Amino acid sequence: MKRGLALAALGLLVSPPARAAEPDGCRTVRMAEPGWNDLAFTTGVAQTLLKSLGYEARSDLLGIDIIYMSLKTRKLDVFLGYWDPAMVNYFAPYKADGSVETLVTNLKGAKYTFAVPTYVWDAGVKDFADLKTHATEFDKKMYGIEPGSNTLMQDAIADPSLGLEDWQVVESSEPGMLAEVARHIRRKAFIVFQGWAPHPMNTQFDIRYLTGGDKFYGPDFGAATVSTQVRKGYAQECPNVARLLKNLTFDIEFENKGMGSLMNDHLDPQEAGRKAIEDEPQRLDAWLDGVTTFDGKPGLEAAKRALGL
Repeated sequence: MKRGLALAALGLLVSPPARAAEPDGCRTVRMAEPGWNDLAFTTGVAQTLLKSLGYEARSDLLGIDIIYMSLKTRKLDVFLGYWDPAMVNYFAPYKADGSVETLVTNLKGAKYTFAVPTYVWDAGVKDFADLKTHATEFDKKMYGIEPGSNTLMQDAIADPSLGLEDWQVVESSEPGMLAEVARHIRRKAFIVFQGWAPHPMNTQFDIRYLTGGDKFYGPDFGAATVSTQVRKGYAQECPNVARLLKNLTFDIEFENKGMGSLMNDHLDPQEAGRKAIEDEPQRLDAWLDGVTTFDGKPGLEAAKRALGL
């Protein structure tokens, strides 16, 4: 009897066991992003959090079409950058065959469509339909980002109603496009380019978004959401990572600030992610709710310790 009471008392003093660790195959989380600063930043935040929890997290720089094919063929696990509706056509075949799954909307209030400097807007280019009238000033060029990410811009050129059939899309990269924007603005030259929010371009440059692009980008200047996607079955295979990803949501102001760290302070994505977390550590409470380390220990305490918070 005394032995039983002693064992019971001992049991009260022992903390409950940690949750079981995830399978070894979940330790390395394979991500990718297409070179957009917003996605580089949010992916950097995710990498920083995962590493603080004992995971290995890597991110590759790939075109959108390659990202989706890699998710389908299980060469990637996670993509934080599905812009809806701008990327609906990219995602459609993978949604249809179930090879890529959407976990959570991680950003609301985004937008994505053609933009021009305000002085171009003041000169009468306020709508997609106005572009052809000023074709000479634009040199029949519009500026996009990396190849594979300008399909909607090319669709606009191909639409006979806009009269842009002999225009061309100048493809380079996000930094390359923005360098062209800056160069044109210095000369007060005409330029039309892919614009979006969140992005520091909205405060760095005096720009306006064009109406008339609903057919391509959706209503309200391409009003968009951004979602986190994973390869088929990943959430079941690695439920702790999936829990973190479902918790990991952002807002426009947070992303604008974080992207500024990349573009203005020249931090790399993980440095920018860590700085953002250090600046707003209260976000960890929601992001790590119910999340453990890789080996099953409480996640919030471990992350704070790893990040020096």
